[in-house]
Amino acid sequence: MSFFTDLAQQYIDGEWRPGTGSWDIIDFNPYDGEKLASIAVATADEVDQAYRAADRAQRAWADTNPYARRTVFERALRIIEDREEEIADAIVAELGGTRLKAAFELHLAKEFMREAVHLALRPEGRILPSPVDGKENRVYRVPVGVVGVISPFNFPFLLSVKSVAPALALGNAVVLKPHQNTPICGGSLVARVFEEAGLPAGLLNVVITDIAEIGDALIAHPIPKVISFTGSDKVGRHVATVCAANFKHAILELGGNSALIVLDDADIDYAVDAAVFSRFVHQGQVCMAANRILVDRSVEKEFTEKFVAKVRTLKVGDPADPATHIGPLINSSQADAVSALVEQTVEAGATALLHGAADGNLVSPSVLTGIPADSPVLTQEIFGPVALIVPFDGEDEAVRIANATPYGLSGAVHTGDVERGVRLAKRVDTGMIHINDGTVHDEPIVPFGGEKQSGLGRLNGDSMLDSFTTQKWISVQHGRSRFPF
Repeated sequence: MSFFTDLAQQYIDGEWRPGTGSWDIIDFNPYDGEKLASIAVATADEVDQAYRAADRAQRAWADTNPYARRTVFERALRIIEDREEEIADAIVAELGGTRLKAAFELHLAKEFMREAVHLALRPEGRILPSPVDGKENRVYRVPVGVVGVISPFNFPFLLSVKSVAPALALGNAVVLKPHQNTPICGGSLVARVFEEAGLPAGLLNVVITDIAEIGDALIAHPIPKVISFTGSDKVGRHVATVCAANFKHAILELGGNSALIVLDDADIDYAVDAAVFSRFVHQGQVCMAANRILVDRSVEKEFTEKFVAKVRTLKVGDPADPATHIGPLINSSQADAVSALVEQTVEAGATALLHGAADGNLVSPSVLTGIPADSPVLTQEIFGPVALIVPFDGEDEAVRIANATPYGLSGAVHTGDVERGVRLAKRVDTGMIHINDGTVHDEPIVPFGGEKQSGLGRLNGDSMLDSFTTQKWISVQHGRSRFPF
């Protein structure tokens, strides 16, 4: 496909060029196995070149009038809108996203690009009083300098744009490393959009590579001051460790094991709809997905019957078919891992109300209940189409089960009494939770992030200022200070 082969290069200092590594990343369509592109990996030396180009370009960009900077993001938004169908096709092909998922990802990407337009004008300084006569304290918001961004495979275009656009809007330069399974949608495509939007050379660099080639070069390099990483908690722990050792700020958006809680007064039909979407959107490969569906025992039978009936209607197959609900997992290792997890949980005593089969990277939905309380599946993130239904007796037990996980990213509570839902939501240890809705939400101005092993820091809205700018104190002595010697 020419779309992919045209973008199958590194983008460093405004130039498209092949990597000089000795091996290639092969970009496959996870549904049919078609080879989309072959990309020679970037070396540690090319990572260094990318960071040095970013460092050279950043100061002039920071000095650029923010009204001028924001025009780049206005043009980038128009490019995405004009090429929406082409980008959607790429999402379907490269990561097996359904048509619905591609539209969802592009909708959010456009929203975040719109927010970047406004973010360029958001940094504000302050003047603070001083106990010293004649002194004026000025506090400036200034760019951190250079930001390293590492994006995942599940929403690659959105989650690259989500960090790249705000960092650039606030006057920084960026080096972006996309996931090796989605090098185009998560990397080269983002670079092409900004290149055509008129972003000056060097401000955004894309290195397509792998830790096997570069080790920790991307996160340990002395130039970037902030690393924004979205991915697994295992890798996130390593990123945090390296960043701490090198005095860098790490923004970590990691995994989840979210609970969708159905109370005894919930609208059951509506709760079923919310739970099915929250568990099975993008084949369950979503950090905010409802891994565990907690249902009050008094409504468990009704909910479970309706939930299973609805899941049976989900169509598994070609993601390019608009009627498909569930496409392929990203690769065979993910498909094998999900299938093995289901088998292990059933062997340990769980009941499979639906027992999904695997066909290549396509994995049909499984619905498990009667899960032993000590089952490891209850405390881990499942990146696949597997729903766990867990009954509870009363709100206190619901909260205890919801919190019995090392994660704390998202969640939902379904109830006929909104304030009851809010009271319960406050007791759940999670960064985000939604009353009478699904668990999968992201909005440009609302703080996004998790507690516990779901991450560090927040993105979106004012949190972008905290993440991608720093505060600088400049004092002015209008009189004369008195010194003791």
